[in-house]
Formats: sequence, structure tokens, C-alpha cells
Amino acid sequence: MRYVYRRRLIMAAICGCVFAPATRAQNWSPGRVALSGYDPVSYFTVGHPEKGSPRFTHAFDGANYLFVSEEHRRLFAADPVRYAPQFNGYCAISMSQGIKNEADPGAWAIRNGKLFVFGSKEGVPQFNANPDMIAGDANAAWVKLKSN
Repeated sequence: MRYVYRRRLIMAAICGCVFAPATRAQNWSPGRVALSGYDPVSYFTVGHPEKGSPRFTHAFDGANYLFVSEEHRRLFAADPVRYAPQFNGYCAISMSQGIKNEADPGAWAIRNGKLFVFGSKEGVPQFNANPDMIAGDANAAWVKLKSN
């Protein structure tokens, strides 16, 4: 338990949250940083991932997100379901197998207006070959794994 607290404190310091202004602190929670700090809105607006800044953060569904600008943070805050990656940014392929694995933010696909990320770029063609089955299996597993 002590290790987990220390790890979160270190991550918060790295992300600039420990000494963040009060207005930013209310948008941060002690959860993980999703997408390795990449801005989820950028996948939709500029068509590729862009590294977010600890200056612009928002917590949603147990994960913290970083953004390239206040405008992107506002877009996300107004409609997080639209912009947040599926499965809180965990790999969709692994999730379909009942495993929570961090994803590579550079390995991604948008399907039916939803952002999916994968553990490696090899996951993209695998997902594209059978997106409905993989998404369905991942959704079923996510129900069980979400709170773990």
C-alpha cells in the first residue's frame, strides 16, 4: 500500500500536479494517466495523437487525461464519452481476451466514432479485420475488469 501511494505521488509530481494551481487540481484525481499523457481529442481534431500538457488536465471515469490546449480540455469535459478512448485507454485486443494492458497511444483506430487503442501497431490490422467481434468481447470483459 505504501508503495502504491509513493508511486502515485511521484507520478503526480512528474505530471506537475503536486504544485498545480487550485483551478487545475479540481480536474485531477489520484488515478492513472490514460494514453501515456496523449490528448484524446487530438485523434479526432487533427487525426493523430499529440502529447498533452500537465497544464490542461481532466479526470474522467477513473483516469486522468492531458490535453494540448484549454480548448481541447473544454471539448473533452463537455462530452467525455465522445472523446475518451474505449476501456479507459487500455489495449482493446488485450481487453477482448480479458486482460488489462496499457496501450501504445500511436496504435489506434476510430470505429463508429469511438477511439480504440492497442498495445502495438500490429493490433490495428488485427482489430480492423474483425472490429465488431473484438469490440464486443472487449466490452464484455470491461464490465468485469473496469474496477480492478
